[in-house]
Amino acid sequence: MRTAGNLTIIAVAALASGALAADAPKATYGFGSTPTDAELARFFSPLPDGRGLPPGSGSVLEGKSVYQQQCAACHGENLQGGSGGDRLIGGRGSLVNDDPKKPPVKTIESYWPYATTLFDYVKRAMPLTAPDSLTNDQVYAVTAYILEQAKIVPEDAIMNAQTLAKVQMPNRDGFVPDRRPERFPAAAQAPHQSLAIAPAAK
Repeated sequence: MRTAGNLTIIAVAALASGALAADAPKATYGFGSTPTDAELARFFSPLPDGRGLPPGSGSVLEGKSVYQQQCAACHGENLQGGSGGDRLIGGRGSLVNDDPKKPPVKTIESYWPYATTLFDYVKRAMPLTAPDSLTNDQVYAVTAYILEQAKIVPEDAIMNAQTLAKVQMPNRDGFVPDRRPERFPAAAQAPHQSLAIAPAAK
């Protein structure tokens, strides 16, 4: 039968072990540093329904100015592609055809299923010489401009976290889910079960 004294000893021991665990050094890998909340706030991963999009907004007219200053040099004045930049609009109806002389034209307009992907890509990777340098408002604006030039949204469109998620892309239904089940071997049977990095061959 436990006495009050025994219960007190158990409780003190439990608190002490918890404190020791909290004070124990965290595992490190010998490089890097723990990011601050401010550093993490710069990163996001928007979903097709708009979750994860940052605050901000931009109009088609504002986006035209951003495009001319930051994008036209590579993607062309009319979004037709240029020196090092892909064509951004056009190509609707070209993805499925039996004419080998008419290859598919994959653009934002003809191929991409979700408008949120456009915001995400521009924010992370554009402009090529200074990725992640545009503000959220500028990215929303240039996204609005590209979508307007592709005749997907009207010229008075304002893009933000709510309106961008509602944009219906022309090829939204052109993708089908892969219904094959995920079947991965057990870790011990996988060809790369070891996490050790093999030394470079001499």
